[in-house]
Amino acid sequence: MSPEAPARDSACSAAELNDRIRALWRRAGGSLSAQDRAEYELLVVEWAAAVRGEMVEAA
Repeated sequence: MSPEAPARDSACSAAELNDRIRALWRRAGGSLSAQDRAEYELLVVEWAAAVRGEMVEAA
């Protein structure tokens, strides 16, 4: 995993995680390796959790 990948217990905002996802795709040139895919999957799970958390806080 790259150094930019967030830790599982990170408190990144959905926007920060979205930026990391976009940066991963740019670095990968649009084609993810197995390692990139694993990082992407973790980022997406964290992004979804952050979005849910932000929606709950806004309610």
